[in-house]
Amino acid sequence: MRRPSWLIWTTMQRQSAPAEILDPVAPTTSRRMARTAQRDNRNERALRSILHRRGLRFRVHRRILERTRRTVDIAFAGARVAVFIDGCFWHDCPIHGTSPINNAAWWRAKIDANVARDRDTDTRLLASGWTVVRIWEHEDLSHAADRIEALVRVSRHKAKTRS
Repeated sequence: MRRPSWLIWTTMQRQSAPAEILDPVAPTTSRRMARTAQRDNRNERALRSILHRRGLRFRVHRRILERTRRTVDIAFAGARVAVFIDGCFWHDCPIHGTSPINNAAWWRAKIDANVARDRDTDTRLLASGWTVVRIWEHEDLSHAADRIEALVRVSRHKAKTRS
């Protein structure tokens, strides 16, 4: 029987990782984390709903960067505005980010890698002419929508005046 590609990748990743980071995640934690929505979660759907009611049209989970699997949560292609809704735990929120006690080294490495990937994504998008908006999951969504709407409308106005 052929092993799924994700299992092969995970096995290869674990073989190349330092020994102190290989502590397994507890099965109950693993099940809980697996149930956490990576996309289309409650905050993301609510923010999209607010933006749509305001007359803004967008794409969801769009790959913008070439040669990468990274996606933008909400993309306004015409205005070149990329929106990410970041979870406080996974993206190390300065206000609400927590550090687990169990397997602390493994989790620190995981969260640090997420933050590094976020910064790399921001840098690449900015270099490609995109405006990046990062929303923390604890932020008020109507205020976040105000920020996004203002950026999108200004960017669209600038694009029209250049034409």
